[in-house]
Amino acid sequence: MSLSLTLQQLVAPWLPLSGFAADIAVAQLELDSRKVTSGTTFVAIKGHATDGRQFIDAALNNGANAVIAQACSEKQHGLVELRDGVAIVYVADLSLHLSALAGRLYAHHNNQLIAVTGTNGKTTITQLMAQWLELVGQRAAVMGTTGNGFLETLRPAANTTGNAVEVQRTIAELAQLGANYTALEVSSHGLVQGRVQALAFAAGVFTNLSRDHLDYHGTMEEYAEAKFTLFSQHQCQHAIVNVDDVVGQQWVKRLDNAIAVSLLPPNETIKADVPAVWATEVAYSEQGIDIAFDGHFGAGQICAPLIGEFNASNVMLAMTTLLALGIDKQSLIDTASQLEPVLGRMELFTTEGKAKVVVDYAHTPDALEKALLALRVHCQGQLWAIFGCGGERDKGKRPMMAKIGERLADSVILSDDNPRSEDPAEIVQDMLAGMSHPQQAIVEHQRFTALQYALEHAGEQDIILLAGKGHEDYQVLADKTVHYSDRESAQQLLGLSL
Repeated sequence: MSLSLTLQQLVAPWLPLSGFAADIAVAQLELDSRKVTSGTTFVAIKGHATDGRQFIDAALNNGANAVIAQACSEKQHGLVELRDGVAIVYVADLSLHLSALAGRLYAHHNNQLIAVTGTNGKTTITQLMAQWLELVGQRAAVMGTTGNGFLETLRPAANTTGNAVEVQRTIAELAQLGANYTALEVSSHGLVQGRVQALAFAAGVFTNLSRDHLDYHGTMEEYAEAKFTLFSQHQCQHAIVNVDDVVGQQWVKRLDNAIAVSLLPPNETIKADVPAVWATEVAYSEQGIDIAFDGHFGAGQICAPLIGEFNASNVMLAMTTLLALGIDKQSLIDTASQLEPVLGRMELFTTEGKAKVVVDYAHTPDALEKALLALRVHCQGQLWAIFGCGGERDKGKRPMMAKIGERLADSVILSDDNPRSEDPAEIVQDMLAGMSHPQQAIVEHQRFTALQYALEHAGEQDIILLAGKGHEDYQVLADKTVHYSDRESAQQLLGLSL
């Protein structure tokens, strides 16, 4: 990108810079010293896991043309020092200003930003909106779990929400490539750590809140407040809120720019003066979901080829957001049937004479429950569930997920899902503790073998939910990460082309 500022222009809001460092040209910012190349400006902050100031010498060796570093008691705000002929400028509270700093360099115009937060549904909603916008003649990109970019050319992303520099740079790149809209998945970690702090959102969407990430947030209350900061501490023109969720019902009362979305007609949970969009009728079939709706933007009916009640909610949230942004309602109605299921989200794999396999990313108790309930409506035979729980993550959800599987599925196979450095057998034991009849659960640590077993023992009318990994194509073990894909397993075992 042909973006460039002087160092003086870049740090002006926080530090009036003069002297030999002021006129250094800044064209590229980088937080990771390993990614620094000749001419890159290294930003050294004290992060949550590492202190970037420890890697200043490494960045200089890689060709950094300047360093902007977080000030401390030894290196105070405003200090400019030379190291190996390169200027190092120290700025107070740099980690708090990082999003704004990057935004000054990577200015992104004519690219409306949509933020989606919540425990489940972020990927589906962002990608449905991007699909829909493309179908009505706009150019739309996404940033999130399955990657960044336009849907046909997604680039893998390390985190749901990248660091503040990556986010600003990517949005600018997408705008230069023609994006009119970019829909971002915004994680609770990303909000707490200020990764999207300086972005202006045309709309923010809240999907739902259920148990997840308590290893990081500690309590559900803290987790909820982290999510709420999207609306309370960020610029967000419209707040699209799912009021079928209890937390969403509370938030609508706290926001003056909310549009409530529900699969049910208005009731006492929605204040009379809150704009709302609701479903008047929802019908589910193997072909998809038919939704008749009414409310703030008028009445209509859409048909979308997706599975399950939670996808009806996802479609309603996506549609309401686009209506709030001024997209023509009839255009959305006319193109809804062309929407496609999202990669690894309730993705159906079938072949004649064998059970259906559904691959889904459900890796929380709430998501697993919703996935199984959605499939029960479509299942004419037995419902199978294959899932595991991640290592080095919230242990409290392990027995909860097993209990849900036992209650809602006819057969449960417990398997591995990124065990990391934990003993997979101990993770399974934690899960079995939540079951009333643990002896009836099948334990098969290898997911491919687990699916193979299910297909060999399942009937033609059965459905097998392979939950937890979705789009992921890896398994994280104690000492390495290996290639593994639920989608590839399903295709291979069903004899479908990879």
